[in-house]
Amino acid sequence: MTTTPPPDAPAPADPGAVATALADVSAMGPYFAIETGPGRDDEILWRPLRDLPRDTEALRARVTDFERRLGTPESRVAASILFQGLAARLWSPVVGVAAGHGLVPVDASDGLLWRPAATGPLPLRASPALRWAAVPGHPGPGNIGPPAAWTRRAAALVYRTVVTETLEPLTHAVLGITKIAPALLWGNAAAALAGILRTLPRGRPAFAASAAGLAGEVLRLGVLAGAGRLAEPGPGAYFYVRATCCLYYRVPGGGYCDDCALISEADRAARWTRAAAGSPS
Repeated sequence: MTTTPPPDAPAPADPGAVATALADVSAMGPYFAIETGPGRDDEILWRPLRDLPRDTEALRARVTDFERRLGTPESRVAASILFQGLAARLWSPVVGVAAGHGLVPVDASDGLLWRPAATGPLPLRASPALRWAAVPGHPGPGNIGPPAAWTRRAAALVYRTVVTETLEPLTHAVLGITKIAPALLWGNAAAALAGILRTLPRGRPAFAASAAGLAGEVLRLGVLAGAGRLAEPGPGAYFYVRATCCLYYRVPGGGYCDDCALISEADRAARWTRAAAGSPS
């Protein structure tokens, strides 16, 4: 297991600030949403995030379901697409709350809950016991960007929360049920993180500078380092260039993603130009 050195523990966050941050970020859409509040009719269905990679039968069933929905006989293709979606689901709220409000969950694998869902992004809920840390030095939304010291410290905490606590165990679980390259999965995780720099600013433009600095720093850490490179061909227009391929081109009717390692530089430049202009790729 590849990890980064544990950062110093920051101060506990004010509960009111946490509630405000979660409501703000959750309003951006289902990938950013974290439910809150005690007592629910479906309480028994919610499980700690640490159980997600441990339930290999449920994971295997989910991969099989993705095979059916994607129309592919290759379990590695289905597993790759599933993993990238789960990575995006985990990165989105954590990076959104950190970049916009300077808060990071502590021991999220125990305090952040999930429940099965037939389709759509994985439902997430913050248990009342989930602790949040306030990383000192965050300037608040709307500023040019936080100082480098804040970015480095927050990045280490975000990496630990998403990668060390959840994605590393999930990677081992996926490798146990299908033949797929670990580097491909980490490329998926890195691409999912970089993708937030194209989605988050649409809902919260004031978070863009903090998110870009934070994501860029996280991408330099541990298993994400070397998975690709983050490019900025235009001011505030971020694109990722992978060192691997997510295999989406093997899905019937699929194709090559904008960040794929297999497309030519000329094709990539044209895609970037269209994306920056707001046209479909």
